[in-house]
Amino acid sequence: MQMHMRLILAVLTLALAGTRSLAQGQAAKDPATDPEVLGAERLFSAWAEGQLAYHGYPGMTVGVVSGERLVWSRGFGLADVAGHVPMTAQTKFRMASHSKLFTATAIMQLREQGKLHLDDPVAKHLPWFKVQASETDDPPITIEELLTHSSGLPREAADHWTSLEFPTREELKSLMPKRRAAFPPETRWKYSNLAYTLAGMIVEQVSGQTWADYVTRHIFQPLGMASSSVDKQVPGLAIGYGRRMPDGSRSVMPFVDARGMAPATGLTSTVEDMARFVSAQFGSGSSGGDRILGTASLREMHRVRMLENNWSRGNAIGFAVSRNRDKTLVGHGGSYPGYITQTQIDLNGKVGVIVLTNAQDGDAGGIATQLMNTVGEAVAKAAGTAPPKVKWDPAWSRFAGLYRGRGGDSHVVELHEKLVIINPEAANLDNPIQLEPLGDATFRFTAAAGGGPVGEIVRFVEEGGRVVRMITGDSYVDRVPE
Repeated sequence: MQMHMRLILAVLTLALAGTRSLAQGQAAKDPATDPEVLGAERLFSAWAEGQLAYHGYPGMTVGVVSGERLVWSRGFGLADVAGHVPMTAQTKFRMASHSKLFTATAIMQLREQGKLHLDDPVAKHLPWFKVQASETDDPPITIEELLTHSSGLPREAADHWTSLEFPTREELKSLMPKRRAAFPPETRWKYSNLAYTLAGMIVEQVSGQTWADYVTRHIFQPLGMASSSVDKQVPGLAIGYGRRMPDGSRSVMPFVDARGMAPATGLTSTVEDMARFVSAQFGSGSSGGDRILGTASLREMHRVRMLENNWSRGNAIGFAVSRNRDKTLVGHGGSYPGYITQTQIDLNGKVGVIVLTNAQDGDAGGIATQLMNTVGEAVAKAAGTAPPKVKWDPAWSRFAGLYRGRGGDSHVVELHEKLVIINPEAANLDNPIQLEPLGDATFRFTAAAGGGPVGEIVRFVEEGGRVVRMITGDSYVDRVPE
């Protein structure tokens, strides 16, 4: 009996060890210490140092976010050239149009509370709002159109980018009746700082708080963004420098208060704080505590609502949406006197990059793309936990063959431990449909595009030991006898 029990214990121990090994084999690596990530950091750093040297940028700081962590950050060059102050992840920058992400988040929070709707006309919350219409039959401009740059409103409110004198709220209110919309609403994507200024005013009207107080209490504080502020000349702020002149010189830019246009461009933040905001985009569940928005609201904010006319990019709610290689990215850029900034987020890979520069000609967008393509991709690969795969069953080879229906033919082809579906009439073999095994001879219809029963179940019907039918979703095709 004792011998028997020892054998049972030995078998259980081996089984548990095997389970642990399997779990460890599937566990994600720590991207902060992964050799591929460290190599990508060295590669990017060498290139970034060259950008500073050859373009004469004073400095920049970068960060890479994986899920809820800032896994890498580094400062390059100087935050203050005259004072020889180095760049760090704690250096503060004027974030400019990143402010729009916070205004859009505030609107979505108020929407979750039932205090407004995206299709509300702007005038419902700002009764004084009037603008000269582009066409006589233009419909009222809505909150969603403000947030998606589809309102048709002028880009700016006044000459503030030239004079560096931004209007106050009262000046903006008196200015509005004199402004004429360039296009009717929903006609085309047209970037507008004026639109986001109005969205911020709606936040103030509905919440009863100034925009700065609202985002501080409801976004900065829940996320722990203690180094972020609105239009304050705070300690630790990088000096902003003008563009490089032909003689190599750069002017020192003054501190500029965005005043009434703070909801469009008044934010100050750091790589570390922005990393917290990026991480919030990966959250799930209902809002509360440090969860500033529920999952449904985040999905809506990230979904394209308005495309540029040439389909090269688009806008979600607050977030700009673009394509890079095979990835769809959401994020935003910012341009303020002496500062150019950029954030890019790969929602599928749960990785984000942040690039902050203190030069008016800093190529933050281009640098962010290179950071995503090097360190970002390496981090996403290292952090990704591969879902458990159903082991290939050689008996599934019997499903390979030609199937025919009224709409055309489908050929199931066996690759190496894999089944795919091709259209034998198609002009090429690009992007075959994958049959992802789910077990029990069922599969999932997996394709790059959204046509067909993507994500639905594929089943095979057998009669008398022969495969006679393939059912994809709710439709079927019959096996052609060999």
